[in-house]
Formats: sequence, C-alpha cells, structure tokens
Amino acid sequence: MSEIHTVGVVGAGVMGTGLAQALAQTGHQVLLVDRTEEILAAAERTIREGLRFARLLGAKGPARPADDRPKEDRLKEDRPKEDRETVLKRITLTTGYEGFEEADFVIENITEDWGLKQGVYRRLDAVCPPRTVFAANTSVIPITRIGAATSRPAQVLGMHFMNPVPLKPVVEMIRGHHTSAETVATARTLLAQLGKEGILVEDSPGFVTNRVLMLTVNEAVYLVHEGVAGAAEVDRIFKTCFGHTMGPLETADLIGLDTILQSVEGLYAAFSDSKYRPCPLLVRMVDAGLLGRKSGQGFYDYATTAA
Repeated sequence: MSEIHTVGVVGAGVMGTGLAQALAQTGHQVLLVDRTEEILAAAERTIREGLRFARLLGAKGPARPADDRPKEDRLKEDRPKEDRETVLKRITLTTGYEGFEEADFVIENITEDWGLKQGVYRRLDAVCPPRTVFAANTSVIPITRIGAATSRPAQVLGMHFMNPVPLKPVVEMIRGHHTSAETVATARTLLAQLGKEGILVEDSPGFVTNRVLMLTVNEAVYLVHEGVAGAAEVDRIFKTCFGHTMGPLETADLIGLDTILQSVEGLYAAFSDSKYRPCPLLVRMVDAGLLGRKSGQGFYDYATTAA
C-alpha cells in the first residue's frame, strides 16, 4: 500500500488521543472510537490542548506520501503549519464502527484485557475491508494471539508507540508468527507519513521495551516499598547518573500505575517467573486510585501543577 489515507484508532485514552492528533497533523483522516460520548469529549479537549501546545513548539503540517528520498530529508522537511480547526476536522469521533469500512489501517489501543481485545478484533475483522492492516499498540499481549482472533493474521502486527506520541520519533514494531513482509512494509509507510521510523522485533510478551521497562519500574517501586529510598531519590539517581530524562517512577506516573500493574501482571502470567511479581505497594496504590498523572496523584502529587 503506497498511501494510507484513513486510519481507525480504537481507544481514546492517552495513547489513542496522541495517535489521533499525530495522524490528523500529518494529513490523515482519523476515525477515533470509544465506548461513551464523555470519553470522546475528554479526548477532543486533550487533542485541542495538544494541538495548541504543538503550535507553540512550531509543529509541522501534513507529511508527504512516502517517497525514495533519504530518511533524514523526510524527517527534517519543513511543512506548512495549519490552524487547529483544520486539523480537528480530520478527526471523526464515534462510539460505533461506522466508517471503518473505509479504513486503510487500524491501530488498537484499548486496555490490556484479552477478553476485551478479542471482541474488538472480531468486530474489526467483520467490518473492515480485506485490505485493512491491524496494528496492536499493546504492551504485553502476544501479536500472534491477536492475529489468531482475526481471519487475516498475516495483516496483523504490533506497533508500540511511546508517550507522548506526537513527540516520539521511533516506534517498536512487532512481527507475529504470521505477519507478512507486505504488512510490515505497509506499517513502515504509515510511520514514514508520520515522520517516524520503526524498529522491528520478534513476538514475545513485553517485546523489548516493556519487558525491560516494566521490570525496572516494578523494582523501583520495591525500593520505595522497602524504604531503601524515596521516589524522588530513585528518580534523581536515574536522571543524574544515567542521563535519563525521567526517572522510572515519574515514567510510571506518566503511563498510569494501573497500566503498569496490568503489564507486570501480564508478564508474570506469561513467563511464570517470580522476578515479574507485582510489588505490593504498586497493587495498593492502584486499589487506592493513585494512578499517577491521570488521577492527580501517584508517586508524586499533580493536583497543584494541574491547577
């Protein structure tokens, strides 16, 4: 597929809204679907704010279709800026799958619950045309399992976008057992249109990023749980000693502690290895609703900064 015009985005959470913004900014028609109008209204507000912030940073406009120029030229090319309303008009907010029969590509971003994902893929498989590629923006669920829930496993792959999506230039791509070379090439075309590049890895729970990151975050939570260090001290060591932009617990708050817990539990179930056992403090914080930035409090308090 040389050009991708219409992209379905399933799930209007943090990742889904970031993807919708990035896709609309690069000239794609976006179908953003979630369960309720309230969720979609919140997503629209987030996208509006993201576009305002992007304009302040001097964000670029629509990308050209993929071509044969050197990658550096494509990524650095200056493009005309567009006003916020023009970009927003490319995004259709919906609680159903109307319009997905026009989708060239679909990216799924719902919670890491296999029962829910399985239902979503069966529905997408029924409504989307045979050409449509499905990409799972999942943290730990194997791509091969997801592909098996469809009639097109060769057209299913993983695309693990990083948060915030509009600002991250690299995407972890995961090839399932049946994923075809053509599907990988189509995904690379979409990433080129987004001004991003992909690093291809093989299918395994957690892949590369989350298999390492979730273990690191969980171990950092254990350090706080055991009283070895406070959250600020743990993060400061990682930032000052290793040059990380954010420490592991700041990262956990950004991702969402509920998402972290789901991912760690998924790794624990997949590998049956005690090193992935979730820290009791992490479980307790999620039970208490201390989910990080999205709830206003996690390892840090965001109530004052959000005001």
